[in-house]
Amino acid sequence: MTPEDIQRRLKTELPHWYYENGWIRRKYRTSGWKASLMVVNTVGHLAEAAWHHPDLTVSYAFVIVKLMTHSAKGITEKDFAMARKIEDVIQWQPAQTHPGVLEGTPDDPRFKFIKYD
Repeated sequence: MTPEDIQRRLKTELPHWYYENGWIRRKYRTSGWKASLMVVNTVGHLAEAAWHHPDLTVSYAFVIVKLMTHSAKGITEKDFAMARKIEDVIQWQPAQTHPGVLEGTPDDPRFKFIKYD
């Protein structure tokens, strides 16, 4: 894929992701260390299941996910598929998709998790 193709697709398919230095990337902001580790574990599970592994930068209140297909030395459909699955799972808000059934994380600072877009 050309950089232009990648940027066009990100804009329409994954608007919170960006292309930089040969990688597609996303920064997930969290409420703290516990939430950052939960994001890392979630991404790790998805990566193992897909057998497509991102690079991660982990900090107290954020996680950066970087994807590139190493064997192709560039961005491929694998990266877009993996990014979409990560995005769907990390950004899932149960109270919006299953109202009245799954309440989601309480709006209380003691239980904050992800900082949703």
